[in-house]
Amino acid sequence: MKKKNTLKYWIGRLHLWLGLSTGLIVFIVSVTGCLYCFHDEIKDVTRPYRHVEQRDQAFVAPSVLFQNAKQRVPANKPSFVVYAGKNRSAAVYSSGEGGQLYIYFDPYTGQYLATENLRNDFFIIVEYIHLYLLLPPVIGKQIVGVSVIIFVVMLITGIILWWPKRKHDRKMSFTIKWKGRWRRVNYDMHKVFGFYASVIALVLALTGLAIDYDWMHKAMYNVANVGQKYDKNEDLHPVIDTNTVVSDAHPAMDIAFVETVKRSARAEMFFVTAPFAKSDPITTGAYAKSLNYDHQDNYYFDPSSGKLLKSLPHSVKSSGMKFNEMNYGLHVGQYFNLPGKIAAFLVSLICASLPITGFMIWYGRKYKKHPKSEGIPVQKKQLV
Repeated sequence: MKKKNTLKYWIGRLHLWLGLSTGLIVFIVSVTGCLYCFHDEIKDVTRPYRHVEQRDQAFVAPSVLFQNAKQRVPANKPSFVVYAGKNRSAAVYSSGEGGQLYIYFDPYTGQYLATENLRNDFFIIVEYIHLYLLLPPVIGKQIVGVSVIIFVVMLITGIILWWPKRKHDRKMSFTIKWKGRWRRVNYDMHKVFGFYASVIALVLALTGLAIDYDWMHKAMYNVANVGQKYDKNEDLHPVIDTNTVVSDAHPAMDIAFVETVKRSARAEMFFVTAPFAKSDPITTGAYAKSLNYDHQDNYYFDPSSGKLLKSLPHSVKSSGMKFNEMNYGLHVGQYFNLPGKIAAFLVSLICASLPITGFMIWYGRKYKKHPKSEGIPVQKKQLV
């Protein structure tokens, strides 16, 4: 029996009560993480409009796609367009009274292909559950964020509790006794699976916090830049003189897109974002690989003339900015291609199982039934 004045005892108490208080949230976040890992692959199979026949010609100008999107949903305002690849459709994001939509077009002809409504899109709903539990973002973000922070603490305390005291106990700590009673199997699954998944689970948790919290995002940026010289204002965009802004930025968007493709000729995916405010520039970007959001080049253009104001290719970015751009790819396993996604999926699945196996351990110990006997004290059975 554990002595109540030992450090390990109180670490065990902390691990238990933190797990009971956040187990349901960790389960939901982990399950939705599993579902989201392969969303691109699943959508490619179930949504044929995401692919087009590759042609040896230039893409349609963004202004044409913006106008086509506006014609289809006049009540909405197009904000940005993504050219996902040479054999993929282009998507215009449009929002307003008509809802939040992705409107897909053939990037070579501008022909309409399909519309996705974010309100009833399965994977968008899964993403919102993962991020906010479908609660108002201000509330849901905090619930998920705090639960993930607690989960990080539980990973650390779990390793401390798992760590074998004696050398001959190590083999038992690394294996599951499948032939044991179900309570022993459950106990081993919680400890062994939790240990093997702990490193990747920690990466998933920390990168998730960087998505949730700006302070974590900045912390990763600063840590990666330790000891290096870099432009402190590299993440700031130019501010436009509002006295020179014209009402129609479409011609400038087309100029900006052509210049972006010219400067990042080897890129597979591009985006063009219209100014959100009068003082904002036209923002464009180029990604090295289709549907991969790291290794990006960024450019900023004057919304009146299309003149290049700032160029920030991936090669000149600081280590901190490059690391932050890797964050999404690390979080979903995409950065390491298919093996990374499989690893993220399996670890998320294990993380979803930990609250269940942990609860069963606690419940079994607290409400364990002992066989009745006549006047003979019953000894507690070992977990075998």
